[in-house]
Amino acid sequence: MKRLRDIALCGAIALAAITPVQAQAGASKETAESFSISKGRIDAALTGMVKDGRAVGVSALVWKDGREVYFGKSGHADRENGKPMQRDTIVQIYSMTKPVTGVALMQLWEQGKFGLDDPVARYLPEFANMQVYAGKDVNGVAQYRPAGRPISIRDLMRHSAGFAGEGKETPAHEAFSLAKPSALDHDLSELGRRLARVPLLHDPGERWVYGISVDVQALLVERLSGQPYAEYVKQHILDPLKMRDTAWRQPDANFARFAAMYLRKDGKLERASDAQARMLNFEDNKLTPGAYGLASTLDDYMRFARMLLGKGQLEGVRILKPSTVELMASDHLDPRVTDRQWLPGKGSVGFGFDFAVRKSPPQTKEENRGATGEFFWDGAATTLFWVDPANNLAAVYFVQVMPFDGTLHHDIRQAVYGASYLGPSGD
Repeated sequence: MKRLRDIALCGAIALAAITPVQAQAGASKETAESFSISKGRIDAALTGMVKDGRAVGVSALVWKDGREVYFGKSGHADRENGKPMQRDTIVQIYSMTKPVTGVALMQLWEQGKFGLDDPVARYLPEFANMQVYAGKDVNGVAQYRPAGRPISIRDLMRHSAGFAGEGKETPAHEAFSLAKPSALDHDLSELGRRLARVPLLHDPGERWVYGISVDVQALLVERLSGQPYAEYVKQHILDPLKMRDTAWRQPDANFARFAAMYLRKDGKLERASDAQARMLNFEDNKLTPGAYGLASTLDDYMRFARMLLGKGQLEGVRILKPSTVELMASDHLDPRVTDRQWLPGKGSVGFGFDFAVRKSPPQTKEENRGATGEFFWDGAATTLFWVDPANNLAAVYFVQVMPFDGTLHHDIRQAVYGASYLGPSGD
């Protein structure tokens, strides 16, 4: 159980070797500037992922120019019980929860509830007077100093707050592990109290370090709205978008549609136990994390992606203003922030508010295909979505494989765009 939770908190780390699909069928004409959707090419990619053992079951959905242009699936949602991957299969999306949290918080920003550069401590006073780990003295004793400036809400949304994560790399990591802020029997307020006692890894704004800051965003949603976080999201995002199968706590009856989780061990995919699979979505946990924990279907999450592609609106329902979506999908990392952990492994990207943002065309054949201006994120079990305004396209890709396998993302994107596509110019 701890292993799955740890992977979810760390998010999707794209350090896997990139290998292209070996064979494609139904290839269509594509160039560096243009492409067309080839059902045969995408079908072959999905089939290949299962056939070569990288996945047990996969599915994908693509919308373009206002209509569905592709749906396909291959393999099993639960291999051992003979359940095929279906369009209505429910999967754990882990860090694809983060953009939902970002949208919730930005709805409150539109209402004037806070400023992006406000100190977090103005609304969450437990985060005042944060300390920063400053190395060890000559005797090996950990040293700490006051943070150079307060953590801002903007820092939370672009992963520059300075929070540590679990591990033993530094005393800050060790303090985080001992504090256990993300234990599922804590609510968000307890998470905040425990996290605020953990020293920061660096001054706010100095580095990009992925992690728990989106859970603090969820706590802000609670404090600013006066509603429990999951209740707020359901009322203001999930229900208006008719995302009926998306939730932290799923109805018990939905377990029949729930995909098994597969863990790669010694080159093979082994099924996680039902107890592990039920941990986040079929238990009455106190914690409803902002950073992970939602389970969803392909069609449900596509409704969220289509809303973003529609500049905050879907089928006459407005969730955000167009200018707010544009703000979220813009790069907010200062060029001076050169320490970006594993983010460069995502390609020629910066980072906005809970999305990666493509700034330039792919620089090498190994880099994922995509268009400048797209924004996207993924999940620890290797799920992925992206929104491509330049091509009026949104895509959602589902699989349940841990640890994160970036080769699958390379291949689904190449299948959608073609191997030659570079898209519009950028930085």
